[in-house]
Amino acid sequence: MRKIIHVDMDAFFASVEQRDHPELKGKPVAVGFDGPRGVVATASYEARRYGIHSAMSMARAKQLYPDLIIVGSEHHHYKEVSMQVHEIFRQYTDLIEPLSIDEAFLDVTENKKHMGSAIEVAKEIKSAIRESTQLTASAGVSYNKFLAKIASDWRKPDGLFCVTPEEAPEFIAQLPVEKFWGIGPKTAERMHQMGIFSGAQLRLVSRRHLVEVFGKAGNIYFDFARGIDERPVIVERERKSVGCEQTFIEDLTLRAQAIIELYHTVEELVSRIAQAEFEGKTLTLKVKYGDFTQITRSQTSPHTLKTKEQILPLAKQLLRLVDFSPAHPIRLIGLSVSNPTQEESHGPRWVEGWLPLEWE
Repeated sequence: MRKIIHVDMDAFFASVEQRDHPELKGKPVAVGFDGPRGVVATASYEARRYGIHSAMSMARAKQLYPDLIIVGSEHHHYKEVSMQVHEIFRQYTDLIEPLSIDEAFLDVTENKKHMGSAIEVAKEIKSAIRESTQLTASAGVSYNKFLAKIASDWRKPDGLFCVTPEEAPEFIAQLPVEKFWGIGPKTAERMHQMGIFSGAQLRLVSRRHLVEVFGKAGNIYFDFARGIDERPVIVERERKSVGCEQTFIEDLTLRAQAIIELYHTVEELVSRIAQAEFEGKTLTLKVKYGDFTQITRSQTSPHTLKTKEQILPLAKQLLRLVDFSPAHPIRLIGLSVSNPTQEESHGPRWVEGWLPLEWE
């Protein structure tokens, strides 16, 4: 039987700021940009008591708690701390799959310290993280990734929770479908319309019907409801794309404005491509409108896209395919380069610098 641990740093960015600035300890803190279009990257647990959470607009967060302390993001510093945490992981296993800067899966079935109990491994890792970084992490332990990830959320912060094969059926049965990995608000709403609110109710629906309604994801929901998840911990993920995006302080209504902002986005993209040493031929333009609807436009080049001279003309061509006006302005522009030979994949897709989207 596999032994999988999911480790999730608690309120990571905010906790680093509170550690580095003791005057912030015990206070409601949000990390992110304090501006009209600012978004909360992470909220401290003190801020969460007021309903403030990540991905919330900073304006809304300040409405919920006017005395909220807002700190700008120091991504490079957070990455350094994340690397410290991963050094601890490597003391136990080389089978590490990062999900983001602050969470990862570890396969400790065969671990470097020859420990038979995954719970004891998780305890040691949590203790080492606290000693090394003065930060807390929560850990979930189970026999697959699906259950380990859910378990890590169960007793946050500074939690440790294990789901055994014997406990899994009952544990899953009482789970709200919103807690299932890959089920976002839209999918959950559709399930509610079908009378599915819990894992027990999801388990009663046939695989065929789930696939009819949700496509290939229906197979995943069917298996998860039964505690089945055969995905291995993947050590090396081949990068499929590099991208960046910008949300504007004021919506763009004029094409000249959009071209200027597109130029700056291309410059950032070129820098990221060089840093990642990435080679791709497909350029994708993402546009989000003021009403939060969004579209994408893509074009594949016969040559690798690396320089501003190669990317900017293609980006302008894609922008010409986008309609916008004062009545339908642009809120955000994003660009990514991907390799068309690597486009097909299973499960959710991540773009460097972009948040992972719900599977729908």
